[in-house]
Amino acid sequence: MLDQNTIDIVKATAPVLKEHSSEIGKRFYELLFTKVPDLYNLFNQTNQKRGIQQEALAYSVYAAGEHIDNLDAIKPVITRVTEKHRAIGIKAEQYPVVGETLLEAVKDVLGETATEEILIAWGKAYNYIADAFISIEKELYEKAESASGGWEGYREFVVDKKVDESDIITSFYLKPKDGEPITNYQAGQYLTIKAEIEGEKYNHMRHYSLSDAPGEEYYRISVKREDSVNGQPEGIVSNYLHKKVQTGDILQFSAPAGDFIINPSNKPIVLLSGGIGITPLLSMLNTTVEKEPNREITFIHATQNSKVHAFKEHVSELAKAHHQVHSHVAYDSPTEEDKKEKRFDREGFVDLEWLKEIVPSNDADFYLCGPLPFLQAMVRLLKQWDVPQEQIHFEVFNPVAILGE
Repeated sequence: MLDQNTIDIVKATAPVLKEHSSEIGKRFYELLFTKVPDLYNLFNQTNQKRGIQQEALAYSVYAAGEHIDNLDAIKPVITRVTEKHRAIGIKAEQYPVVGETLLEAVKDVLGETATEEILIAWGKAYNYIADAFISIEKELYEKAESASGGWEGYREFVVDKKVDESDIITSFYLKPKDGEPITNYQAGQYLTIKAEIEGEKYNHMRHYSLSDAPGEEYYRISVKREDSVNGQPEGIVSNYLHKKVQTGDILQFSAPAGDFIINPSNKPIVLLSGGIGITPLLSMLNTTVEKEPNREITFIHATQNSKVHAFKEHVSELAKAHHQVHSHVAYDSPTEEDKKEKRFDREGFVDLEWLKEIVPSNDADFYLCGPLPFLQAMVRLLKQWDVPQEQIHFEVFNPVAILGE
């Protein structure tokens, strides 16, 4: 346990780290990759270029410091991070160099403000937090390996089928190369690919949501091609999968992971997705229809138009075949053909007025997934509607772990 003096120093200085979080995050990764360039293999390099990884690190450090005397308060952050660490293969022996480098970055950015006393306190706090992470991750590794059909590290899968779902989304059906059984998973979880791409110096790790119900002899991921927009770099792995990978090719994946799953409840369920965020919610939809045939489901999808709308027909058919499933679509940029054929229910963005029209009550469990601005907007709407925090669940497709703080 940490002594009270250390706790007091860390909590008092956490706001200072938050104020300089961007510079600390940037300096940390500069130092880390200089010391251990092989760690490039474990980090999303596109997120590095966009500055997202640095933002996530800084937020996590601040949150941990603020709650150092009560880590249960940031349990969602810890759970999400440890799941991702297990998925990409973070090991206990890598924690010391990360802690050492973090303190160096703090010292470099804050200068004389970061006194020896402050650095010692944060060093103790880091070791305390690292021990908690290592313990949780050890259990996750053991669970993944010992599960029926489970495995350690990365396993080879054959692309059994490749299906275009829209102009920018493609599904990959994956079967194990060794022909052995595959472990089950919970709707909402993801697979992590280790992509070894010709011409790239390092491997690239990415998490992709499983987009079908569990229990099949295959896994399915559905990937959006991330093009270069407004000067931002294109997605290295998504373009590789779309343009290079073909049926019969071999890909490597770690066992399913993730904390975005359906919680036991008797309440109606509302699945609210934006863009590619449809993937884990589609798995939840398929699973709930099968496992809980009497549970009321409202499936709401927001996207640009029919050209980029994946799985529209599948969801429509489910709604026709099952009286408890209600499907609603919002297009913010519908094509003329979309308007003529009435392919959507609302033109524009999801707002509270429309939400109240199509969802019978706020006494439901809401599951959200999509781009960060979409999620932030949806969380605000639900809070305005007085939906309790414990009934709002979300998945974020970037390293920022918590919304609405």
